[in-house]
Amino acid sequence: MIAKALAALGRPVLLAIAAVGRVTLFAGAILGHILRPPFYLRELGACLLQIGWYSLPVVGLTAIFTGGALALQIYAGGARFNAEAVVPSIVAIGMTRELGPVLGGLMVAARVASSIAAEIGTMKVTEQIDALVTLSTNPLKYLAVPRVVAATLSMPVLVATGDAIGIMGGWLVGITRLDFNSATYLKNTVDFLEAWDVGSGLVKGAVFGFIVALMGCYHGMNSARGAQGVGAATKSAVVSASVLILAANYLLTEVFFTS
Repeated sequence: MIAKALAALGRPVLLAIAAVGRVTLFAGAILGHILRPPFYLRELGACLLQIGWYSLPVVGLTAIFTGGALALQIYAGGARFNAEAVVPSIVAIGMTRELGPVLGGLMVAARVASSIAAEIGTMKVTEQIDALVTLSTNPLKYLAVPRVVAATLSMPVLVATGDAIGIMGGWLVGITRLDFNSATYLKNTVDFLEAWDVGSGLVKGAVFGFIVALMGCYHGMNSARGAQGVGAATKSAVVSASVLILAANYLLTEVFFTS
């Protein structure tokens, strides 16, 4: 009985460790191919457009409403301590350090990781990946590397744009709903915001972009046959990317902002 209980407990642990090992090896293979020719620049350009430019509307809308809601919440909480004046600085710091990168990463994960997993999974089901191998083209080099590079380069730009739009959302709510003076609000934002607040968010964005594309490619490449396999790969890509983004955010915050 004890042996069966230990086996039942150890089996999922071993499976989880094996999955981490497979993902690590997959990530290492992608990193090893980034600087090796051939370079598929046309594929990279298409991925930059698909991942970066087309994700801008959803990231922008998320950021502006988040910035506005954050301003309302901070004002309501600060009013209990007569600290309403901290709204501009807290909105700016909260958006650049945490909410901008994390919410942007989660929205891109929902949009991009699912798309990549579904696309590559469908290619596997329809044997297009086998055709690439037949044509002496490395599927990892042709499919995964451009998407990972494009997501890693695009996410910091999306995060920076989302930060600016989110701060603007807080400013709009501040001057229209909370009776802040526009010049005073902007001055407090600039005075309290430091370069590393923005820089840390951009670093987080690059890491989150890598995670999103990595999970999409990994689950797409390892999807099972058939429509159910593609659907399962798509779901797993979004879930794993979202969880890893939140975990990586904590680790990076621990590294950046604790002494």
